Amino acid sequence: MVIIIFFLVHWQVCVFCQSFFLHRYGAHKQFTMSHGWERFFHLLTYVAQGSSFLSPRGYAILHRMHHAYSDTEKDPHSPHFSPDAMTMMLRTKHEYDDFAYNRVPPEPRFEGGYPEWPLVDRLAQSWTARITWMLIYTLFYVQFATAWWQWLLLPVQWVIGPVHGAIVNWCGHKYGYQNFDNGDLSRNTLWVDFLTAGELFQNNHHKFAMSPNFGARWFEVDPTYLGIRVLSALKVIKLKGGQRMRYPMDVPAEPAE
Repeated sequence: MVIIIFFLVHWQVCVFCQSFFLHRYGAHKQFTMSHGWERFFHLLTYVAQGSSFLSPRGYAILHRMHHAYSDTEKDPHSPHFSPDAMTMMLRTKHEYDDFAYNRVPPEPRFEGGYPEWPLVDRLAQSWTARITWMLIYTLFYVQFATAWWQWLLLPVQWVIGPVHGAIVNWCGHKYGYQNFDNGDLSRNTLWVDFLTAGELFQNNHHKFAMSPNFGARWFEVDPTYLGIRVLSALKVIKLKGGQRMRYPMDVPAEPAE
């Protein structure tokens, strides 16, 4: 039972950090926050993701490319150019590494405006730190695992950040329905969105990339957006003036085919 709770809490904290900090703040700047709070969430994201930490720079550049080239051959993680999810993950990893480790310069339009903390980012992306986190998770399992099948969850926790990304990128561009014709293959995968805290409303997000609310219809509840509203009310973050807080009322009554 302890392992299941550990896994579920780890999953939810990681997916929130990825959605709130890396995606909506780092890649899109849908809201602002003070330097102190930015440092807090940067560190929280590192501690949460641990061995699979994704740098805000690498994540932001890759994600901006995804929007610019959605479901074309230049899209760094479209499922329509890979035979399976694992192949897509490996392709995404190679491109992410190029930018996260400054091996390849991105197009100028994709660069800048993301959180940077060189000390933390260098430490977090070192193999020493990654292996240390993996050992910490393993020791926790040694102490608390009570059945063999619980050990099957451990490799997922080692790479939990990329696993979240793979679920969103694979499912969100292959399965589900569309509210909007965006000229790409983005979809809303409602039936598994509980795993990704709103990230699988991909079709809505590709239509209104700067909206902090990924839900468009009454039954599309975006948990990360609810957290954003709470943090905004507490003055931790500031939503930008004139920002689209809700979607227009002309969303079709039935999903478009």
